[in-house]
Amino acid sequence: MLKYISAIAAVLILTLGFTSTVQAATPRSTWVENEIYQYNHPFASQLPQELATKMQKMKASPFAFYRGTAHIFYRDMQTLPSSGFVNSSTSAIWLQGDMHLQNLGGMRDSNDNNVFDTTDFDEGYFGPYVWDLRRMAVSILLAAKEKGLSSSDAQDIVRNFLDAYLNKMSDFKGTNDELSYRLESSNTSGVVKDLIQEGTGKSRSSLLNKYTLLNNASSRVFQTTSELQPVSNSTYSNIAGAMSSYITSISSSKRYSNSYYTLKDIRLKLGSGTGSLGKYRYFLLIEGPSSATDDDRILEMKQEGSSAVAIAVPGLLPTSVYGNHEGARVAIATKAMLSNTDVLLGYTTVSSIPFMVHEKSPYQVDFDYTLLTTKSKFMDAMGYAGKVVAKNHAISDKDYDAAIIPDSVDKEVTDIVSNNKTVFKDEIVNFALDYASQVEYDYTSFVNAYNQGVTLY
Repeated sequence: MLKYISAIAAVLILTLGFTSTVQAATPRSTWVENEIYQYNHPFASQLPQELATKMQKMKASPFAFYRGTAHIFYRDMQTLPSSGFVNSSTSAIWLQGDMHLQNLGGMRDSNDNNVFDTTDFDEGYFGPYVWDLRRMAVSILLAAKEKGLSSSDAQDIVRNFLDAYLNKMSDFKGTNDELSYRLESSNTSGVVKDLIQEGTGKSRSSLLNKYTLLNNASSRVFQTTSELQPVSNSTYSNIAGAMSSYITSISSSKRYSNSYYTLKDIRLKLGSGTGSLGKYRYFLLIEGPSSATDDDRILEMKQEGSSAVAIAVPGLLPTSVYGNHEGARVAIATKAMLSNTDVLLGYTTVSSIPFMVHEKSPYQVDFDYTLLTTKSKFMDAMGYAGKVVAKNHAISDKDYDAAIIPDSVDKEVTDIVSNNKTVFKDEIVNFALDYASQVEYDYTSFVNAYNQGVTLY
């Protein structure tokens, strides 16, 4: 397998080249309309109302549009020049794949630490490490502009994000510190510290009260709302039948007794996220550690397709790594890039559709970038974001599984950038400036098409 990956990485470098130039942004309305249609149309027959919601959400701003169109970003990564700071060891690492401000948040890990970390790995895949940095940098520019910051201030924020990333990678080089590294309230400040502390104050009972009710003294069921819809008897039966496969997907060391996973109720969850709208998402109520009603668990079961990153580098992540199961791919990416991962993380197949399954955590708090009302708040928060991405990349290398990635990514990145940090940051910033302009062109094309009634799914 290692020879296979190395060969593809070598081809990737030869194909994309070591020179980096900026490609001028340009309107491309017909192309954008076609890309959006081709990506979303496969889901039009299953949840058309969710795709309508997706289009409405994407219409809100260039940033919201960017969130919903990772597929366009990676279509462009196919053809845009690569970085001058990528070698064979850094061209095929685990990527989060859809790095933007709202895929960060507060959470509680399986060791009961409240931390700031990455919250979504649906697009987890192999690629050059700079793609996570590029995608995050563009999101920073778009969000900062939306908040009224100047272009020069926004560029400073991106540079601070990159400095934090590079400095943390350098810290990790030659140590195992990345394995225990986490951002907690004790080593954070500002909006990020507030976010972590907000998670500390949450409870399981509040989550259960939000989504469920007691049918009688001994039976808890889901509420039925506009966002929580009952499923057909056949869907219920198919999901129930897939539970044994899900349980088996959890490593035996983290698996509870079968009674823990006893299925009590199911709802179709509507309206969550942006990019994933149109795919099936279910909430499953299970028994949990006891027959009492106050410790029930809610599982989130998400339909998974191929990673958007694979559009740019098809086959770079060998299917043998994840058994050609897209739910398994997401579960493995999550375990590779997070410490103390959710013990309920797993995957299964329902009616030939792959799903990732994890706990709907009572302690997760989404990152609200609208709180970044000043340059200093933005600088502070994006410094922590840089550290998170560095941690993601550093722990998912040979530290996670040397049979998948044999190198020390923190060492390789540090060595390749160390003498040229200014040039490296300039390269990422220049890319992000140009690509943010491209996103704004594409967003205008999308809004015009939407308003004109063009079929987009």
